Amino acid sequence: MDVHKHHKATCHCGAVELSVLLPEGLKEPCRCDCSLCRRRGTVVVDVDLSNLSVVEGADALALYQFNTNTARHYFCKICGIHTHHQRRSNPKQYSINVGCLEDINPLQLGPIITFDGINHPSDRNGS
Repeated sequence: MDVHKHHKATCHCGAVELSVLLPEGLKEPCRCDCSLCRRRGTVVVDVDLSNLSVVEGADALALYQFNTNTARHYFCKICGIHTHHQRRSNPKQYSINVGCLEDINPLQLGPIITFDGINHPSDRNGS
């Protein structure tokens, strides 16, 4: 499988379709242990904002923000699946839900690192 390509990403019901370019493949897939990610359990991989586009269903995407209201978490308002979020620690990147990538099974990736979202770097910097 060539992971250095454009991928189709969809929510569960198919209302939302994204095109995602992974120029470095599935580099450093991870989980986060912040209050939202811990409940969601999503494996994510990061891409620059320019490497994601909404192909269909922009009107089906809902936005959720909490705490500092910096990160922008997007999910399908029909089926509830989290597709991606604009990162708080690097707003120039999206974190993509690997489970939404049509041709990749996150359960087959092996061990996944966990990012310490409870002690977020932005909190330590006073932002």
